[in-house]
Amino acid sequence: MEFKEYADRELLVLAVADRIASDLRQHLDHNDQAAIALAGGTTPGPIFDDLCAVDLAWDRVNVMASDERWVPTDHERSNAKLIRERLLVEHAAKAQFLPFFREGLTPEAAAEKVSAEVDATGPLAVALLGMGEDMHTASLFPGTAGLEAALSADAPALVVLRPDSQPEVRMSLSAQVLNGAINKHLVIFGEGKRAALDRAVSLPPEEAPINAVLSEATVHWAP
Repeated sequence: MEFKEYADRELLVLAVADRIASDLRQHLDHNDQAAIALAGGTTPGPIFDDLCAVDLAWDRVNVMASDERWVPTDHERSNAKLIRERLLVEHAAKAQFLPFFREGLTPEAAAEKVSAEVDATGPLAVALLGMGEDMHTASLFPGTAGLEAALSADAPALVVLRPDSQPEVRMSLSAQVLNGAINKHLVIFGEGKRAALDRAVSLPPEEAPINAVLSEATVHWAP
């Protein structure tokens, strides 16, 4: 794990957007396609705002969320909505997007279908991850039924989880998919999350799911 500290969040956003663009370009220099998984929530939006303006071969990039709430893609709490509105504009409008929510299917049926589609994109070139102070990442929440299966090496690409702390059913890329990304970037802000990360590195993934994906990851932190 590499730890990078920034003086402020604006500098972090600029640096991470530039790093992801570089990762994608490098991957596309040697591969026909590149897949990227993106965290939702409030943290990554400004990164998307910068990244979407980068001129690269977006038509060869497959974009997906790291996790999703089981809500329609136009719902205010949908990560797909965030990605479409903040990333898939300007140059990045040419990218292909893989939604997890599928109208008319149960979460389990959708997960089976989408897992095959995720597998078809190949290993992730980039994973942009977040973390909560409870040490969750994506929708891999500690103490959630099904977490152990989601952390296993033979888990499907996409898993269904029902965290007691969350109002919606969650769809999440499994730990093996996220950890298998060629380039992993974890973005965290504030002293609380830095302290949580310090705790997480000494705990098993069942207690600190973020620790399942920290190997060879770059952590970007700002106050």
